[in-house]
Amino acid sequence: MSSVKANIPEIGISELPNQVYKKILTNASEYNEQTLNLMIVGESGLGKTTFINTLFQTTLKPKQGAYEREGVDEFSKKSSNKTTSIEIIRCLLEEKNFTLKLNLIDTPGYGDFINNSKAWLPLCDFVDEQYDHFMRQEQQPFRRAKFDLRVHAVIFFIRPTNGTLKPLDVITMRELSKKSNLIPVIAKSDTLNKEELIQFKAKIRKVIEEQNIQIFTPPIFEEENSFAAGDEDAASNNRAAIQHAKQLVESMPFAIIGSEEQYEINGNKVFGRKYPWGLIEVENETHCDFRKLRSLLLRTNLLDLIHSTNDFHYEVYRKTRLQANNEENNTNTNNNNNKGINILPAPVRKMSHNPRFKEEELALKRYFTEQVKVEEQRFRQWEQNIVNERIRLNNDLEEEQNKVKKLEDQIRVLQMKSK
Repeated sequence: MSSVKANIPEIGISELPNQVYKKILTNASEYNEQTLNLMIVGESGLGKTTFINTLFQTTLKPKQGAYEREGVDEFSKKSSNKTTSIEIIRCLLEEKNFTLKLNLIDTPGYGDFINNSKAWLPLCDFVDEQYDHFMRQEQQPFRRAKFDLRVHAVIFFIRPTNGTLKPLDVITMRELSKKSNLIPVIAKSDTLNKEELIQFKAKIRKVIEEQNIQIFTPPIFEEENSFAAGDEDAASNNRAAIQHAKQLVESMPFAIIGSEEQYEINGNKVFGRKYPWGLIEVENETHCDFRKLRSLLLRTNLLDLIHSTNDFHYEVYRKTRLQANNEENNTNTNNNNNKGINILPAPVRKMSHNPRFKEEELALKRYFTEQVKVEEQRFRQWEQNIVNERIRLNNDLEEEQNKVKKLEDQIRVLQMKSK
């Protein structure tokens, strides 16, 4: 029976992987350009700019100048206009004929105020707006060229306090994890020793688990690839990839150090920070987790970040918006004028929580009130002028009437004399 099956020719299903391979080679130009959108969130002074420049080994964002001492009045005037804002840095990176369109989304002003109430809302609104913009582009007749600014990863910087996470950080991480791939990192980890760093990581993991914060973890495929079952080298590479993914998961949150200064060690130049007691190397895994974080973002899991954003987070937002639109259409069943494709209405923008807009709104209200007062004052002055003019005219009229009366009396007297 087995000999009969062996003589049956193949029907061609086994050639499907070769077809996929040829298809990818044909459309290789589409894969030579990828877009990566990274959002950097954290308080000022945690080394976000240094980390960005160190990650890509070039100056993508210049450092700000040193802060100058200011009086209380000057500081209050400047800080009143400051708020959590969004800054986008666009650049093009090339390596081995591969092009990466990088969009760095910085959030200056986050957590820098005494009152940080709802400081996470501008960040969540920005993520939702990008999903909405992309969904609207998909509704257009021509969808081949689309501008994609959906946030693929949120790198959240945690201050190295060796305590616990602040309530603001917990709420921000929880809300952002619902909308994008969250990657928490401990900034300036060289300020903690090894024991303190281990304890701090354990505390952060405990808070993340208790608060149900979903952080991005690289996919781990325990079973070996069936296509590489007969290839020992491919199987070995697969096991190494699994081991590397487990190391990345165990290292979260990543303890990082950033530096743009290079020092020479044994004839090799390395990025690091030099102290009187020694040199800390940025890319030394025994000193920090910078290499692991760079591997997660660029080397091994870049496509996982992009695809998870498109397949999960964006689909969740799209599903929610479509369901809300369907419910709204069901409530308006009496209106039969909607025909054809129903374009989704734009979501209501929540900007009232932004202190800058509140300040502008208050300034406009004050300006409007002042203008109203000026107009009222001018109206009262105009009304008073009218009253004064009426009084003057009445007085003139009375004088003229008195003159007329005197003339009539004179005429009457002359008539009497003439008789």
